[in-house]
Amino acid sequence: MEAIRIGIVGGAGYTGGELLRILVNHPRVEIVFVHSKSNAGKPVSNVHTDLIGDTDIRFSDTISQDIDVLFLCVGHGDARKFLDVNSIAERIKIIDLSQDFRLSHNSVHGNRNFVYGLPELNKENIKNAANIANPGCFATCIQIGLLPLAASGNLNAEVHINATTGSTGAGQSPGATTHFSWRNNNLSIYKAFEHQHLNEIGESLMHLQKDFNKELSFIPQRGNFTRGILATMYLESNLSLEDAQQIYTHYYASHPFTHLSKENIDLKQVVNTNKALVYLEKHGSKLFIISIIDNLLKGASGQAVQNMNLMFGLDEAEGLRLKGMGF
Repeated sequence: MEAIRIGIVGGAGYTGGELLRILVNHPRVEIVFVHSKSNAGKPVSNVHTDLIGDTDIRFSDTISQDIDVLFLCVGHGDARKFLDVNSIAERIKIIDLSQDFRLSHNSVHGNRNFVYGLPELNKENIKNAANIANPGCFATCIQIGLLPLAASGNLNAEVHINATTGSTGAGQSPGATTHFSWRNNNLSIYKAFEHQHLNEIGESLMHLQKDFNKELSFIPQRGNFTRGILATMYLESNLSLEDAQQIYTHYYASHPFTHLSKENIDLKQVVNTNKALVYLEKHGSKLFIISIIDNLLKGASGQAVQNMNLMFGLDEAEGLRLKGMGF
């Protein structure tokens, strides 16, 4: 198989940088261009300084059509705008990391139909897709914690969710709540009960359990660390712990990055990897779930590469056996 030819739009941001770190070492791809108008002509390693010695690619201000797949690492609302003003050949596959095409009523642009790109939910459709809407980071982490319950018809009560994300989840553009002096040694809540990722979570759960109509009560938090998401969830459940563990183990048996742990989990186990880990406890009538991911990898760029692998018939783990930080 010839190398998959890659184009990246929005290569100067956090998700673009993570995508580059994966793809420069991916054995089956060739990076054709990395687009950034503000950095055109500069070496990619001037912005992503950890790539010094790994690549001599320079940012470009032009879009080449001589590619097989285009990654859109742009802000929410900007992917649709980009496709409105740039004619991309229909033979070129698109993987969009914004939220523009994730919901079913927004999943079409011209002749392009975007498939929701959560492999743990939609693997077979991803394999046959020409365009992918990569899931949100909170949405990925929370869905990983709930999909097995929905698939087995056991999501029958309100779900209480608290999840904390690292500062990179807010993107690279500076703001009042991303500035180091504000974020460091601080913790805050935002968009309580109304976070935008709730819509895609709800769609996925109803895809698996048609009669699901319970509340998802979600409290998002800004953490004072750079990367990772830890989500805790609980709901009333008649399942025993052993039955719940069996349901989760069975559901994730064919998914190489998602695993049920029998021991309590912590964020460092997944940071710098494409893994998702889940841990369960039973407290009286309540089932307690912990789910963890790296928001920039499994929650964004790593999952995007996983989707690319599936779309092109590769092992979905190709280029993604990444080393965790450990300490």
